[in-house]
Amino acid sequence: MQSREEIYNTLSTIFIDDFEIEPEDISLTANLYEDLDLDSIDAIDLIVKLKAFTGQKIEPDAFKKVRTVNDIIDELSKLLSV
Repeated sequence: MQSREEIYNTLSTIFIDDFEIEPEDISLTANLYEDLDLDSIDAIDLIVKLKAFTGQKIEPDAFKKVRTVNDIIDELSKLLSV
């Protein structure tokens, strides 16, 4: 099981390496669409990356309410604790 900090660090690395987001723009409260400038295609790419990270299928419905980095961490924490 991954800690919230480990999930945050991995998520930050994905944002920096794959989406070319500046490290200083990433925070728990950063809005994925407004602050990090992700679009719907980026969201799908992110789900694919997170599937590789968790080794589990991620249901797109679980991510419909996700708006911030912290929301992603919450969902991944739930998924990884099962």
